Amino acid sequence: MTKTAIFLDPATRAEVLAEAIPFIRRFSGRVIVIKYGGNAFGNGDESQALASFAEDIVLLRSVGILPVVVHGGGPQIGGLMERLGKVPEFRDGLRVTDADTLDIARMVLVGKVNRDIVGAINVHGPLAIGLSGEDAGFITASARNPALGFVGDVDAVDPTLISTLVAQGLVPVIATIGSDGTGQAYNINADTVAGAIAKSIGCEKLIFLTDIAGILRDRNDPSSLVTRLSTDDLEQMIADGLIGEGMIPKAQACAIAVRSGVGSAHILDGRIAHAALLELLTEQGVGTMVIPS
Repeated sequence: MTKTAIFLDPATRAEVLAEAIPFIRRFSGRVIVIKYGGNAFGNGDESQALASFAEDIVLLRSVGILPVVVHGGGPQIGGLMERLGKVPEFRDGLRVTDADTLDIARMVLVGKVNRDIVGAINVHGPLAIGLSGEDAGFITASARNPALGFVGDVDAVDPTLISTLVAQGLVPVIATIGSDGTGQAYNINADTVAGAIAKSIGCEKLIFLTDIAGILRDRNDPSSLVTRLSTDDLEQMIADGLIGEGMIPKAQACAIAVRSGVGSAHILDGRIAHAALLELLTEQGVGTMVIPS
């Protein structure tokens, strides 16, 4: 992903830092769930994008904000499948996941993407710890549809493990594989998992970093960005078909989380350098914020 850098003169930088102080005070000690999309990897300078994201996480933790990272990896799963000669199949936007595809998903999400994020954060200190929903059974899942194979829905999230790690000053980095009572693993949509985790731990904010500016009133017009809307307005946009298929899980997760007590949810353009910091620590922000109706 090619980041859009923002260059500031010294006086403006000082103003930005001063503007951040009340937000740091407000959110210090609060948990923020950040979903880092799989599209953030493998487009443009992958290492630069990941390093920038890791710096944001470390800075948030350094000023007392408590980040929890949830990540996807769809493009990476598809890439490995193609290299192995396996043709991806999709139904209604979801990857059909047979036993071989599930093995590939676990290898990519848990063994590659998760390790990359943990390593990038831990360059700055022993902060991050990698998990999947199978660890300590903290994400219980079940099959969404037999026709999709091992694609899961979240049945429950036990927040104990995450809360314990956060209390110890660590940054959980979560791969979105869950399991049922028999130990059968399922690949779960990362947007859905991020929303379920945010709901379970009652966090302050839920943030989605993706590859578009946010919620648009007109999908074909980037200038139609909606910077702030209520859960009622968001659900009406979904019902009216104004939100595209790929954005629907994010929008639904935002609405569910905010209705469940999360302070606010945000959809941001992760192509903007330090987008999460700009959204959290400045008055104007850079994306769409969803608030209670």
